[in-house]
Amino acid sequence: MKLTDMNKDQLNAFEQACRNEYEEYKAKGMKLDMSRGKPGVDQLDICMPMFDVFTNSASMITEDGIDCRNYGELTGISDAKRLFGELLGVASDEIIIGGNSSLAMMYDTVSRALSHGVLGSKQPWNKYEKIKFLCPAPGYDRHFAICEHFGIEMIPVPMNPDGPDMDMVEKLVSENETIKGIWCVPLYSNPEGIAYSDEVVRRFANLSPKAEDFRIFWDNAYCVHHLTDTPDHILNILDECKKTGKEDMVFIFASTSKISFPGAGVAIMAGSAANMKQITKLMGIQCISYDKINQLRHVKYFKNVDGIMAHMAKHREIIAPKFRLVLDMLNDNMQDLNILEWNSPNGGYFISVNTLDGCAKRVVQLCREAGVVLTAAGATFPYGIDPRDRNIRIAPTYPPLSELEEAMKIFCISVKLAAAEKLLG
Repeated sequence: MKLTDMNKDQLNAFEQACRNEYEEYKAKGMKLDMSRGKPGVDQLDICMPMFDVFTNSASMITEDGIDCRNYGELTGISDAKRLFGELLGVASDEIIIGGNSSLAMMYDTVSRALSHGVLGSKQPWNKYEKIKFLCPAPGYDRHFAICEHFGIEMIPVPMNPDGPDMDMVEKLVSENETIKGIWCVPLYSNPEGIAYSDEVVRRFANLSPKAEDFRIFWDNAYCVHHLTDTPDHILNILDECKKTGKEDMVFIFASTSKISFPGAGVAIMAGSAANMKQITKLMGIQCISYDKINQLRHVKYFKNVDGIMAHMAKHREIIAPKFRLVLDMLNDNMQDLNILEWNSPNGGYFISVNTLDGCAKRVVQLCREAGVVLTAAGATFPYGIDPRDRNIRIAPTYPPLSELEEAMKIFCISVKLAAAEKLLG
């Protein structure tokens, strides 16, 4: 029966039953942190053979004779450019191989734009009284944190089932010169798992911003993170921008953080050759070179894109059952109550749920008090403010299945209890 159809006596009885069940779970003293999308230990273990690829000093020499133990090759070794260029569909002069963090590359890109501008800037961004970014929401909290850190005003953009509301995006960027960028997670978006449709990608490539130095920050973090036999696909944004003569408008980011090791992966930035040339000049002041040994380690281990895909199939074997467990439990416990909505993603690292309006913070609080730490309610919106207080991001990958099942029991009873409290008012 739907909770919204219950009378007050029925709601009171439902609320009391939920509270009793909740207190039983709380008494078990569970301790589980599900606040971030971290790979589980078993996922990290399948990457351990990567450390066996070097047998002697000669094995640390690239195909074109670069000794990876020494200085040099600021934009990355050619072996890594070839591998990850093929993965992202870009040429060797359209890619920079960085350190272990694509988030750091995004942060640095914004920082450089503020201090020096981007290609085509009339002046550094920090010379403007105020600059703004468009932020599709729900979205990635760390994108929003970069803007907040630098004092960039954030404008939320609603997400549709096929990507951001492009009517709104087109209108805003065409009218306002202070809008300098937009954050995008185009494939299996964080947290909703949405794949941008071909129409949305083409509309991005056709944007006519009033700001000549407007940039699309295209964070393709989950480009190979499929969970089903029918994965989603997106168009190559750089190719589409080339068709419109606007290839300088996009910065592409990716990493192997959830492919190999989150703390020791390889980060990637891509874009037009002209963009990469301008960025490389500024990067040369910051560092001499990134970790080429790690870059070569990844190339030797994966060998080619087929090798990456075969490796990702192993990840899928581990995490797909966790996603299935979460979705099955939501279906079994919530489907008939009409108090929760959720997505069923084809890939990525999260499941996004929407409670009744005004309940998300309470659900997260109840879970925390029962020993399950979730991402803070509101984190998926700019400034941490969810206007409807309803979105919660579930990150199922880290805990073992047995612990995840217990955590989801606590989550489901917390949703029921919070909803009953809300309806009783």
